[in-house]
Amino acid sequence: MKIVGYFFVTSLLASSSFAQLGKDSGPVVAIVNGNKIFQSTYVQEYRQARMFVSHKVVTKENVIDNLINRELGIEKAKNSRIDQDPEVRRKLEDVMYHAQISKDLAPEFQKISVADKDVEKYYKENPEYKTAHILFRLEAIPQKTQVEAAIEQSLKVYKQVKGSPDSFADLANKFSQANISQNGGVLGFQPSASLAPEYFQAIKGKSPGFISTPVRSQYGIHIIKLLAVKPFDQIDMPLYKKTVYDIKRDAIIASYNQNLRKNANVQINKEFL
Repeated sequence: MKIVGYFFVTSLLASSSFAQLGKDSGPVVAIVNGNKIFQSTYVQEYRQARMFVSHKVVTKENVIDNLINRELGIEKAKNSRIDQDPEVRRKLEDVMYHAQISKDLAPEFQKISVADKDVEKYYKENPEYKTAHILFRLEAIPQKTQVEAAIEQSLKVYKQVKGSPDSFADLANKFSQANISQNGGVLGFQPSASLAPEYFQAIKGKSPGFISTPVRSQYGIHIIKLLAVKPFDQIDMPLYKKTVYDIKRDAIIASYNQNLRKNANVQINKEFL
């Protein structure tokens, strides 16, 4: 998914208009080396350009220029057989996968609705916490010795924090390897979806003032202090409606993928994972 870009893919899945791409109609507005650009394509491109803020004023002339440049670029790509490049083929396959999902599931996506009560139910299980942390950073795939050293250091600092909870901010400024360490390690309020799962689980259901034992995540080892819980009536409702929408959408996609696997021959050699 990251090859194409997360935001492109999610927009692709959410957009029902994607299925309409490629339907040429109306008069021909330009011809590029024999390839016709139809009015329907131009109108769609113009509408999309008007939806986004840019440093350039959107005009009919620069929209048709962009379409002409696109045609010339595609023609060159075909002539150079760039689609045979392994990395390009991987990107194309990724686009094809998500385009197929969009085609098959667009009607299901359009049926998704998110009510305030859905958000309230989600927020009850996933409240927004204000935290501070002391981070002992690890590489994405760390060496065993690096992990052992980070654990040893985190336990020493945790012992100091446990003995003197009010020293948390000073210890964060002194030991934390996070970018915000000089602010006492304060992260501020963060939606659960923005936190590493292990980080969120370590503080879930706890009260302000709680300090966790060292917790390992993909970023490293954290000592976390829970500072506050945001009341439901103060949350960013549109943001949380999008979060709940994404969860419902992802459940539809998961079911879709399970059905694909039912008739597929899949073998996993776990010894090589």
